[in-house]
Amino acid sequence: MKHCLRRCALGLSLAALSLMALQQQHVQQPPATVAPEDPKLPNGKSQKDEILKAEHDQNIKDAQQLSDLAQQLQQDLEKEDRFVLSMSTLKKTEDIEKLARKIRSRLRHN
Repeated sequence: MKHCLRRCALGLSLAALSLMALQQQHVQQPPATVAPEDPKLPNGKSQKDEILKAEHDQNIKDAQQLSDLAQQLQQDLEKEDRFVLSMSTLKKTEDIEKLARKIRSRLRHN
């Protein structure tokens, strides 16, 4: 009986030690990685902020141009016969698509 109790005590001791080792592994987490600092321009402003501002300004200009092209397309379509499509009208639709893709890619990039 004593022999059995010793084995049980030894088994419980080993189980307790392994449990403590597992708990310490969970407590010790790797140090958090520090994010690289945002590079600054010579004038002291954030490079990322300046890029975002320039992209925003370009999106506004492109959207205005897109609106103008859409109005021109509408006027061309109203002038033309339903059986005739001019090459300039087709070119405007391609320009509209290109501008829309540029704007969309800049917005997705952000």
